[in-house]
Amino acid sequence: SNEDTLNNGASAFHNRRAEETKGAIVIINSHSIVLDCLAQAIRLRLPQPVVCVPSIDQVMLGGQSTRASLIVLCQLGLSRSEVIRQVEDLSGHVKDCPAVVLSDKEDPDLIVEVLGKSMRGYIPTSLSLDVAIQAMQLVQAGGVFVPASSLIAAQRTPRGTTANQYGNGIFTARQAAVVDALRRGKANKIIAYELNMKESTVKVHVRNIMKKLRATNRTQVAYIANRLINGEEIAN
Repeated sequence: SNEDTLNNGASAFHNRRAEETKGAIVIINSHSIVLDCLAQAIRLRLPQPVVCVPSIDQVMLGGQSTRASLIVLCQLGLSRSEVIRQVEDLSGHVKDCPAVVLSDKEDPDLIVEVLGKSMRGYIPTSLSLDVAIQAMQLVQAGGVFVPASSLIAAQRTPRGTTANQYGNGIFTARQAAVVDALRRGKANKIIAYELNMKESTVKVHVRNIMKKLRATNRTQVAYIANRLINGEEIAN
């Protein structure tokens, strides 16, 4: 029937489209000129194919989210609420594919929130193109890219923090020491060595700290802890 022919044709199109995006970098943006310029710049520097799509819905429709090597959600000129809405729309579909946000906003609170929603990186447009592409490669390799702007406040906070400086003693002394190390970006193995404890014990402390701060990752722990030190109240 005509309906079967149309359905078979649509299925063949989507299968072909998905095959074209296998291993590709998929860029999402509603402006053609932005897509074309960014795609051309990436093609000159990386060997993977680059696929441009105007919306998150088309990424899901074509099956690119399970075949691509990286999804870049390009957000320019959007409000904070629009940024979060788009990230939430995408985050439920990128469990098997790393995704990053490319944005013109550098609000530390926004960066931390975005990284807590399954995004593997936040790339500000203030970075050079070469650094931005290196950040994409880092995420493709399994890493997480965090811009310095989200942690700069933590870097300025004096070391040697005591338990009482974190929200009127919500942590034990050992937990406070672990938080202080997390704020400086140290890995569990290094924390265990410096604090003379087992790495498994450090992992337990990190889990308990994240639970107390209602944080979903180590970046959020560092950011929230710094706000506590500065006397800011954290919403429950």
